[in-house]
Order: sequence, then structure tokens, then C-alpha cells
Amino acid sequence: MPQPSTASTSQSLPAGRLALQNGLVFHGFAFGAIGKGLAVSGEVVFNTAMSGYQESLTDPSYTGQILVQTFPLIGNTGANPEDVESRKVQVSGFVIRELARVHSNFRADRSLHEYLAQAGVLGIGGIDTRALTKDLRSTGSMQGVVTDRVDLSDEQLVEMARKAPSMAGRNLVPLVGCSSRQTWSETLGEWATEHKPQAGRLKVLTLDCGAKSNILRNLADRGCDLLVVPHDTPASEIMRMYRAGEIDGLFISNGPGDPAEVKATIETLRTLLSGEPAAVMPTFGICLGHQLLALAVGAKTFKLKFGHRGINQPVLNTTNGRVEITSQNHGFAVDPDSLRAVGGEPTHTHLNDGTLAGFRLKDKPVFCVQYHPEASPGPHDASYLFDQFVDSMRSRRSAAR
Repeated sequence: MPQPSTASTSQSLPAGRLALQNGLVFHGFAFGAIGKGLAVSGEVVFNTAMSGYQESLTDPSYTGQILVQTFPLIGNTGANPEDVESRKVQVSGFVIRELARVHSNFRADRSLHEYLAQAGVLGIGGIDTRALTKDLRSTGSMQGVVTDRVDLSDEQLVEMARKAPSMAGRNLVPLVGCSSRQTWSETLGEWATEHKPQAGRLKVLTLDCGAKSNILRNLADRGCDLLVVPHDTPASEIMRMYRAGEIDGLFISNGPGDPAEVKATIETLRTLLSGEPAAVMPTFGICLGHQLLALAVGAKTFKLKFGHRGINQPVLNTTNGRVEITSQNHGFAVDPDSLRAVGGEPTHTHLNDGTLAGFRLKDKPVFCVQYHPEASPGPHDASYLFDQFVDSMRSRRSAAR
């Protein structure tokens, strides 16, 4: 039976505000971590997905951001311990139109209000998210502040937003990536589609820049044993492991912040990719991993006006002419001209704005995509990319015998 939410009506919750650096202030009600004296800043971004708000809340790529959901009703399925993409809620704040009065899902163990309260994250509801999203599309993503404090004026909140650091120039990976080596063996379980791993386990080294759990589950589901290591692991150690047969391939994960500032990982990848083709291990990158690989080969990245965040983003696979509907969450992109100039070959294009969505190196077993083939949430059109990575590792292993 549906359980009444502790946030059954907005009237029972205190006032809350979202202030933007351009001077706009949106008034609504606060939920989640109310009464804690919070006034939290972050880059205000929007996600157009109709489902999967819990996965978005726990996606490390949202670190340092205030997330706006464009779908008008949020919280109807509550929260549960399974639909998480990391160890905690990662967003700085959460902005919605309407908070569901009741939640109903057989796996739910608490309401969204309770979930954010326990996480110490403030949510703001009762906001005209359509007007807010239109402003973000016109002006671009900007800094904002969410609060339920009554001692701060609108003018003070706007000034706080203007003083908050921009996402450009920030390296946030150390805040979300692991600090020591870890193993991963959890698979997709009941959510798996039909996968039949071939005989013999593959060993994948994952550079953790803020990896979503479902990415790792997809690799494990395909017969991979994962060793997850810090993003600044030196190239010399990775090459030693590869030459010793301790790993079969390298995966670079998603993550937050400005890719150009993750200098340690860029330098590691530059060294790993500089060898002769036969010496370069099979390598796969997703989202931030895609951007870091591009920077490592000498391409450039740039900040998008308002980014791509949603689960219905169309992408053209230029190698076969097929269109994929994809899940995306990123605010930076790779400049395709700079990539071609250094020998990279574009393989995928975002059909809404023509931005680069994937590339490969012509003479080395290296490829990557800007979007999320693990699709949590979202469609599974691009899950074949995990199979391509596995095939590349098996091919290289067979050739070495």
C-alpha cells in the first residue's frame, strides 16, 4: 500500500528559495535537510528525464551542481537502497516543481523528503521549473544558491551566487574518486539482459574519476574482474600491470568538473597512448573518460552553454548509420576539429546540436563515447559498446598467445 510521505503537503514545509547569479530569485518551499541553516551554492543545471531521479541524485558527475528536474512531479516512487549510483547523494541541491504527496513502489523504504534529509541535502519545490529551464537555456548554466534561511535577503543570496566558483577551471574528481585500490564484482543481477560471457575472465583496470555503479556492473556482467584504482595512478604502474598480464584493458570513468583540470589523469593517458600500436592496451572511456582521452591525444575541450542531461538524446553512429537514443549527463564537449587534427576519428555525433559524441584512434585499440551506454536510467541502445570493449580485450589476448 502507498505510504503517506512525511512531506504530504507543501503547506507543512518551510519556505525555500533558489537565487541565480543573473538576479532571478524563485520562491517555493524547502524539503529534505530543512532547518539546518543551509545556503548552498552550485552550478544550476537541468535534466529532462521523466524517471530515475534517485540515480541522478547519486551520480558523481553532478558534484558541485544544483539539479533541476524538468518533469513536473518528482518523488512518486520514493527512495530505495538499490537505485543508487554511488555511496551517497552527490548533488549540492535539488529543485523540482511538485513533490509527490505519497510514494508508491514495492522497493521503496522512505520518501524522497526523508532520503534527502538523511543525506543532508536541501531540496526546493513549488518552483516554476519550466520558466527556470527556459532561462537556463537562454542564458546558459549559471551559479545559484538554495536555502531555507529567512535571515538572508534575496539580494544577499544573489550576491552569494555571483561569488560562487564557476565549474570551468575546477577539478572535482578528487572529491568523488576512490583513494585506494578496490575490487568490484557486483553484476546487474535481475536487471541484466541476455549476456553469455565467454570462457575465461578478463581483468579490467578502472581509473575512477567518479564511476557510476551501473557502468561497473555492466562490465562485471560480461565476465570482467574489475580493479578500481585512483584517477592519478601513474602510467608506469599501469604499464607494469599490463606487461605482467595482470590486466587486459583500461577503462576511464565518468566524473565531474572541468576535464582540462584533471591533469594527472591526462598525463597518465598521454603516456599510455604514446607507445607503438601493439603496445597500447585496449582502452574504453565514458563521458569524462571520453574528454580525458581526447585531451591526452592533443585535442581540446570546451564548456557547453547548458549541457546535455537527459535520457532521450539522439546520437548518430557514423560507422553504421544507425541512430541511438542515449542517456547523457555532461557540461563539456570535445572540439571535433582539434581531434581530427591529431588523428582522432569521430564515430558518433549528437543530432540535436552536432557536437562530438564519440571517437576512436585509427591505429590503436582505443575508443570512447560522451554519453552513458549503461543507461541508468535510460534506453539500452548503446550497450553494445561494452561488448566491443570486451571483444577488443579478447582479441588482443588471443593475438598475444
